[in-house]
Amino acid sequence: MATIRYLVTDVEAAVAFYVEALGFEAVQQFPPAMAILKRGDLTLWTAGPPSSAARPMPDGRAPQPGGWNRMVLEVEDIEASIAALEARGVPFRNQIVTGPGGRQILCEDPSGNPIELFQPAG
Repeated sequence: MATIRYLVTDVEAAVAFYVEALGFEAVQQFPPAMAILKRGDLTLWTAGPPSSAARPMPDGRAPQPGGWNRMVLEVEDIEASIAALEARGVPFRNQIVTGPGGRQILCEDPSGNPIELFQPAG
């Protein structure tokens, strides 16, 4: 099992997005600091501004959402997944990219964290 922590600006908005748009299950919620979500073998911790994960580093840098590291969610039909997310107003960073292993695209959660939708080749 893998656990990923994403910093988010609003824990309740993040929970709604991951549950309603991406099929996660809300396991535990501690708003506004944190929520634990699960999809298959993946556990996602969403950490809001009051969480310990958002505290400044010793050099003063403040952790924040966004960036380019991401979770990858395998999908059976990338076009259908995109259409469903677009209908919800979910923003995308790019168009579908095709490589030897399959096809992928990046969407964003309400805090700007990237999620890669990946449809394996074949």
